[in-house]
Parts: sequence; C-alpha cells; structure tokens
Amino acid sequence: MDFLLDTEQRGFAASLHAMLTAADTPSVVRDWSRGDHASGRALWSRIGEAGVFALAVPEEYEGLGLRPLELTLAFVELGRHAVPGPLVETVTAATLLAALDDTGPAKRLLPTLAAGGTMATVARGHGYALDGEAAGIRLSLTAEGLRLAPGHGPVRPSLDPARRLTPLDPGGDLLTEHPATAAAVTTARLTTAAQAFGVGLALLDQTVSYVKQRTQFGAPIGSFQAVKHQLADAKIALEFARPLVFGAALTMTSEDVAAAKVTACEAAYRTARTALQLHGAIGYTSEYDLSLWLTKARALRTAWGGPDECRDTVLSGGRRW
Repeated sequence: MDFLLDTEQRGFAASLHAMLTAADTPSVVRDWSRGDHASGRALWSRIGEAGVFALAVPEEYEGLGLRPLELTLAFVELGRHAVPGPLVETVTAATLLAALDDTGPAKRLLPTLAAGGTMATVARGHGYALDGEAAGIRLSLTAEGLRLAPGHGPVRPSLDPARRLTPLDPGGDLLTEHPATAAAVTTARLTTAAQAFGVGLALLDQTVSYVKQRTQFGAPIGSFQAVKHQLADAKIALEFARPLVFGAALTMTSEDVAAAKVTACEAAYRTARTALQLHGAIGYTSEYDLSLWLTKARALRTAWGGPDECRDTVLSGGRRW
C-alpha cells in the first residue's frame, strides 16, 4: 500500500497549517470555552472556504466528493492547532444526510455545511451532543432512527472546556428510520483518530521545545537520558499510529478505522502524559497553552467509542460499531 502523499495533498496540508498558525487558535479556544463563538465562527468560515467540510459532501450537494484521505490530512492539522467546535460531528452529519433516501433534507442542509456556513452536531442514543448551542443543524441518532432535533438543553461541564456538551430536545422531524449508522460511525472515528494524531504531534513538538529551554543542574533537561527516552517512546507511539490512520483512510473499513482510532488516541494520550510530566506543575494551569491540548487528548480518547469498544470492533471483524 502506497502511503506517499502527492504534491497537491502536501500543499493542501501545508496551506491549512499556515492558515491555522496565523489564526492564533489558543485565543479562539479560550473564547469558545467561555461560550463566546464569534472568533470560532470566523475561523470556521475560513476552514470551510479552504474546502475542508466539502471533502465529506458529494458533488451533487455542492461538495468536492467523498475524499477520506484529504479529510484525514485536514483533521490532523485541525487537531495540531486545537481548533474548537463540532468538527467531527459536522462531517459525520454530512455522511448521515448524504445517505438519506429522501434527498430533500440533503439538498437543503448539505450545501451550507460544505461551505462552512453552519455547524452540525450529532448525538448518539440519548447522550449529549457536542456544541449543540453553536450548531445550526442538530441530529439525534437513536434506535428509532435519525431525527432533526428542534433545540438543545443547557450546557453541561466537560473534561475539555472547549468541548461544550448539551442534551438535544426530544422530538423533531424523523428523517429516516434506517440511518447509515455504520458509515457515520466510521467517518466519525476516522476523523477523531486524525484529530487525536494531530493533537499528539503538537504536544510532542511543544514538549521538545520546552525541554531544550528548561534547565536543571546547569543543563537543559532535554539532555538527560531519562527525558530523551520518554520523548522517544512518545514519538514511536505516534509514528506507529501514522500508517494506521492513513491506511484506514484508504480502506475505510470499520475494523481498520477502529484500529486507527484506538492506536492514535492512545498515542496522543501517552504523549499528553509525557508532556505533563516533563512540564511539571505549569502544565496543569489553564493559563498555559499546553493545557488546551492536554484536555483535548483525554476527551478524544473516548469520543465516538473508547479503547475497549474500538478493540471489540477490530476483534469482531467490524460487525460492531
């Protein structure tokens, strides 16, 4: 299997990285955590203009066609820069809407999703939806089918302050009794894995820079053998995750995607723990930017299926989602 990216794909990732670097995403994340969505919506529009959400929308609904590999590249960068908002949920909603037998809702809702004009969120079962108060499209995915929720309840606290959870109001229009649940979960897990991988890369980069600057006993702590070993272990875990994530984007089988998610999320979580240990007490403080990635790594670990659920999917040959 060929994992080499072509020039266009590398250019797309680089341009997205440059745009997000200039966007000062830590301040956007902090605004979002306080419920101030203005800067987040502005960034969301720019991401939409870059074509990120259109990568999950078929061409007949004004998208770029389904391109899992390019979508994965984009979500690595979104995770690397800790972009807030229902990113995974928006592309998951696009998957659900595009598979409807009745094309009316898709024609009405997908073009604005593709352009970044609105956000979408999805609640599984009767659980909480991510950023329900910011999303213009709220989908409820239950045993009864797929519904368009009319509203949302109060915001609930989350481990990651930038991941604002809300219950969705019951009722609403029933879009279908047989939603494309397996395809939607596969999309959600793949983009979550890519996002977590990007978070892990950012945590490793920030920690390497920090240990080069912090000194003890008259030397940078990055020169100590024990510190080098911890960072090497984190680097190896992330590099093992890389081919699984991009390989899953090529096959799009539920077991490959589940394996990618558990591997990438565990690698990011391990890197977060290493980053926190090597930064010391400063890593705990919300004022320090590292915390924005630390909390996200922990939250993504269980989003759209925790490690045990994903391992069950792999062992069952993809029959569980």
